[in-house]
Amino acid sequence: MAKRADGRPTVTRQVAAAISLAASAASLVVVLGALIRHPLQLVLAVLLLGSVLGAGWAALVRRGFARAAAATAGIAAAVLLGLLPGLHAYALLATAAGLVALSFAAARTVLGHDLARTPRIRRAEPASAGVLLLNPLSGHGVATASRLGERAWALGIRPIELHVDDDLRELAEQAVADGADVLGMAGGDGSQAVVADVARRHDLPFVCVPAGTRNHFARDLGLDRDAPAEALAAFGHAVERRVDLGVAGGRVFVNNVSLGAYAALVRAPGYREAKAATIAGCLPDLFGPDARRPLRFPGPDGDPAAAADIVLVSNGPYRLERLTGLGRRERLDLGVLGIVTVAVGRVRDVPELVAAELCGDITRFPGYRAWSTPEFAVESADPLIDVAVDGEPQRLPSPLRIGVLPGVLRVRLPPDAPGTSPAAMAPKGVRRALRALLRVLAGRSARGCPPSVPRRSVSNSGPVKGDRR
Repeated sequence: MAKRADGRPTVTRQVAAAISLAASAASLVVVLGALIRHPLQLVLAVLLLGSVLGAGWAALVRRGFARAAAATAGIAAAVLLGLLPGLHAYALLATAAGLVALSFAAARTVLGHDLARTPRIRRAEPASAGVLLLNPLSGHGVATASRLGERAWALGIRPIELHVDDDLRELAEQAVADGADVLGMAGGDGSQAVVADVARRHDLPFVCVPAGTRNHFARDLGLDRDAPAEALAAFGHAVERRVDLGVAGGRVFVNNVSLGAYAALVRAPGYREAKAATIAGCLPDLFGPDARRPLRFPGPDGDPAAAADIVLVSNGPYRLERLTGLGRRERLDLGVLGIVTVAVGRVRDVPELVAAELCGDITRFPGYRAWSTPEFAVESADPLIDVAVDGEPQRLPSPLRIGVLPGVLRVRLPPDAPGTSPAAMAPKGVRRALRALLRVLAGRSARGCPPSVPRRSVSNSGPVKGDRR
């Protein structure tokens, strides 16, 4: 039980708050103790580790003699690192990292539902002619393993399975022509975007069933990605809200458009079959001293931005902590795109990038920039631009214009689904999280802190407030 009827935290949440605060304090004690007892070893270890990372990156992005020299320097630094005395100090630092992770996990448990609010929604009656399209190949067969087709039939929903030679858009359009009043898609984010586009064109409600590999759209809608069958409840008595869709060169997307290094990698021959080997072979061309950076685009002030290695354009701003984990969106109804660019210009940037990635605060990396805008234009020195639209590789003509369609998609959610993105549940900033934890520990509500998003409210009828077509 998350909260008591009077709004005060339960004993369980108070215990979790105590664990979070204690783990955070213990991590500080461990780090300070290691610095006091082994200052020289730790300083040398940090310097040598930075040398290993920098030399390793130089070896990856260069060729010939420069690659051999960088690899030799990296190996030498790694050997010296292993010869340092007092290696137990590193174990203490690993312990500190574990304590920090425990503190964060407990804090999310404590603060999630107090700090989160969902956008305004309305109640929806059960579908009378619901249709669920299924991609049996998505997510290594999630739809088949979860028996989504059988479960749909049992609930009065007509399942349509996508076969290898089928056109998903045509199947969705035919379902509408046959009288479907609610369209659903069980598949990955690329498939979700196609069916969502058909639904918004006919102003039909859409049901997202997470049956892909990552299911970012479902996560940011507040659905449980580990229980795809539970999303079928949205065809019955449900709640409905409106969300935005992105559009790039006329193609709709639900999550993001990637440009630059990542888009070039996913288009490279052999990437799907041998990712590691393909990445290693492409790195010199993408990040080396002679790498081409053909993309040109305006920065947050409207002036031409510096060249970037990675450009990510998302349907709604990301709350980005690590590049490897991509990001999470607090809201899907803000009517703006989120822009993230990352530039790795020099070898000495690499240790700082790795440190920011490991600490879960990529925003501290100097080559990182982020801003929001309702539209974004990208030009290239090449006639076609490599892009990945919701993870699917494409080549689109330059210039590429990316925009947002505010509030055009009617999304149905099960009444008992969280309905809130995990990003909206995570507290922003150490000071705010600490203050909220202390309030919970004292038996008070964490709501003394400003909410991340507006208060949840449900109307019995009528359109969602702020609807935009």
